[in-house]
Amino acid sequence: MAESHLDAEPGPDPLAPFDYALPDHAIASHPPAVRDGGRLLALTGARSADRAVVDLPAYLSSGDVLVVNDTRVLHARLAASRTTGGRVELMLLGPGDGSSVEAMARPARRLKVGEALTLHRADGTVASGFSARIIERLDGGVFRVAFGPDPVAVMGALGEVPLPPYLRRAAEPHDRIRYQTIFAGEAGAVAAPTAGLHLTRALIEGLEQKGVEVVPVTLHVGAGTFRNLRPEDVRRGTLHPEMWRIPTGTAQAIERCRKRGGRVVAVGTTCTRTLESAALGDGQVRAGEGTTRLFIQPGYQFSVVDLLWTNLHLPRSSL
Repeated sequence: MAESHLDAEPGPDPLAPFDYALPDHAIASHPPAVRDGGRLLALTGARSADRAVVDLPAYLSSGDVLVVNDTRVLHARLAASRTTGGRVELMLLGPGDGSSVEAMARPARRLKVGEALTLHRADGTVASGFSARIIERLDGGVFRVAFGPDPVAVMGALGEVPLPPYLRRAAEPHDRIRYQTIFAGEAGAVAAPTAGLHLTRALIEGLEQKGVEVVPVTLHVGAGTFRNLRPEDVRRGTLHPEMWRIPTGTAQAIERCRKRGGRVVAVGTTCTRTLESAALGDGQVRAGEGTTRLFIQPGYQFSVVDLLWTNLHLPRSSL
């Protein structure tokens, strides 16, 4: 008699390699008083050392290239209410197409296509002169929402910084500065490339004086960063899509770095994902733009990145 699939032994958990114990008290809810006031765990092979963020220059050498992400975080979190009085939180997923934009809604179950929402200011008062209407229901609690006058204007006037859920607090005035990197340029991200938040002008100037070249790429962090990693993501080997761009000057800087025997240092997994997605071989990258679904898992062979500067990541996540 064939064995029932109900009696079969469960297979290994595909998320186990991404798991570890992280107590809540180990997660800081606020940044240090100064950007570069954090701690640094330096890993070289099997060796580790407890250092400080300001010690970064000690690990880089003349001829290295430091790659930073210059995306700017949208003030993408909006407070709204329904005609019934029920509260709704909207997380806009980009700058939109001029009149409408995709947004995650919470709670989403009762929202209807065609429904008008009242937008609110941070203090809870109604924001006159602004409008929002649900025009399409998509998958996963995502809707297309039309805004008046337009999504960018609404975010600029009413939007709050979309702090990650694990901070477990509301946005505060200082977050408008501290949740952007010093490199932030074009707005398009719904979360910060957090590894870059530790870097200061003084640190960058010190690196440049040492002979380290600092160059930008752009990867607009998407809403997928807030979603839990799923077993099917691991099995499929791909993640949520994100748009990247590499300037010609950055590709040329990496080419020069290779010729002189330097190392490419990625600031965060967003830069890592960008560079590896544009790899040409021989450690080079192509300039241009594209969309990546790259999922770097244990065993991945890096083509471009030699060193990674990153935050600790949440368990069972792709962050």
